[in-house]
Amino acid sequence: MWLKLIGLVVPLGLDTFAIAAALGMAGLNPRDRTRVSLIFTAFEAGMPLIGFLAGNLAGQAVGSAADYLAIAILIALGLFMLRPQADDEEQRLGLLARTRGLAALGLGLSISIDELAIGFTIGLLHFPVLVILVLIGIQAFIVTQLGIRLGQRIGERIREGTERLAGLALAALGLILLLEKLL
Repeated sequence: MWLKLIGLVVPLGLDTFAIAAALGMAGLNPRDRTRVSLIFTAFEAGMPLIGFLAGNLAGQAVGSAADYLAIAILIALGLFMLRPQADDEEQRLGLLARTRGLAALGLGLSISIDELAIGFTIGLLHFPVLVILVLIGIQAFIVTQLGIRLGQRIGERIREGTERLAGLALAALGLILLLEKLL
């Protein structure tokens, strides 16, 4: 069970790190670093709760097919994260100049859509939501701070590689769950 939880949380941290590193490459003052870290943490811990509630309802509706639906969502999310996201990245970086108000909310929403899908999966698989939310919140704050601080030191290639690694990890977890279910 713990390995599955780690398998869900760690890829989200890699994705958050990559986005925070892009922010770090743009350069943020200490006050903005703290604000962005808190925004990322709030969205990354809050969106899975919304997804969890929806996934729990969907799990009740689809019954025994819920596990397979959750596995399909994990694999699809992993594959989605593997695709090049140049346009999305430029849009996010455009928001960086304004890390306040609606722009900050837009940035928070843009980085937490995968957490919504993970929350949906958690609801379908009936994983312990509170534990996962705490783990996601802690990792979000830590990796955001690390990404922002290291962003200017690491290259674009490494940052993009971390995003792809996150996608591979989620797709692999989905495949492992599928094999476990079939065997």
